[in-house]
Amino acid sequence: MSRLQVVSGKGGTGKTTVAAALALALATEGKRALLVEVEGRQGIAQLFEAQALPYEERKIAVAPGGGEVFALAIDPELALLDYLQMFYKLGSAGRALKKLGAIDFATTVAPGLRDVLLTGKACEAVRRKDKRGRFAYDYVVMDAPPTGRITRFLNVNDEVAGLAKIGPIHNQAQAVMRVLKSPETAVHMVTLLEEMPVQETADGIAELRAARLPVGRIIVNMVRPSILDETDLELTREAPRTAIAKSLSAAGLGGARRGGVAERLVEPLLTQADEYAERHALERDQRAVLQGLDLPLHELPLLAEGMDLGGLYELAKELRQQGIS
Repeated sequence: MSRLQVVSGKGGTGKTTVAAALALALATEGKRALLVEVEGRQGIAQLFEAQALPYEERKIAVAPGGGEVFALAIDPELALLDYLQMFYKLGSAGRALKKLGAIDFATTVAPGLRDVLLTGKACEAVRRKDKRGRFAYDYVVMDAPPTGRITRFLNVNDEVAGLAKIGPIHNQAQAVMRVLKSPETAVHMVTLLEEMPVQETADGIAELRAARLPVGRIIVNMVRPSILDETDLELTREAPRTAIAKSLSAAGLGGARRGGVAERLVEPLLTQADEYAERHALERDQRAVLQGLDLPLHELPLLAEGMDLGGLYELAKELRQQGIS
C-alpha cells in the first residue's frame, strides 16, 4: 500500500467517513496512521465524537490490534507561518504579519500557494522520521477536496508556476510533486451507485490520469443490501395477483376472503417491487460503468442505524476484509 492515501469524492458521497475508516483499517496490528483534514470543516472530529481539532497532531483513536490513529486539521495560515519560520526564520515577525492580516491575504490572493502549504504539510508527515530513522507514520490519509477540484489541488506545481520560478516556494512545490507523483501516493475516489457521482468519478479519474497523478481505488459507499435477485424480480412481474394474495394469506397476513387484508396488500407490495427493480437496474448499470474504469473496486454497506463511532469501526473492518489494508 502507498504511504500517502488521498481520498476524494463528490460532495455527499461520504468521503470523510471513508477516509476515517481507511485510516482505522490501515492502523490495524500496531501501525500508526495520520488522518489529515484540509478543508477546515472539522468533519473528522465529528466522526470520532471529539472536540474540534487544533493545528497539531493528536491521537484520536485506537485501531484493532493496538494501532493508533492521529489526526491533524491543517490551517493554511498557520501552515504558512510554519513555512516562513522554516525558510526565513521570521519568528515574531511572522506572528505580526498574521495580526496585520497579511497571512490571510497571501493565501487568498494566491490559492496555488495555499494548496502547496496544505499538500506540503501532508507530504512532510509522509517523509518525517524519528531519531531511530523510522517513519513517524506508517500511513498518512488525506481527506482531500471534492472530485471537481482534486486534480488542480494535487497538481500544485502547475498552480505555482506563475507565482515562483525559483526560490524556496518553487523548491517546496517540486518536493511536494515528487511525492504526489510517486508510488508513495494513491488517490482513491469515493462514489455512490448513482448516475451523477459515478460520472464525476469517471471524469475525475480521467483528469488525474491526464495529469499523471497515481489513481488508486474506487470505493462505493452506502451500498444498499440486495433483497431480491433477478429471478425474484421476474416472479413479481409474472405471478398472478390472486396467487400473491393467497401466499400472503397463508403467511398469516389477513384472511383469504375477497377484498381482505391480503388482497389489499398486493398492489402496494408490487409497487415497492417495481421501485426496487428500477433502482436495482440503475445500480447494476452504474456498477458496470465503474468496473469499466479498470481499477480495484470496493463496496461499503449502508448502515441501517446511521453513522456513529461504532459504524466507523464496522466500515474499517469491512475494508480490511476486502484487502485494502
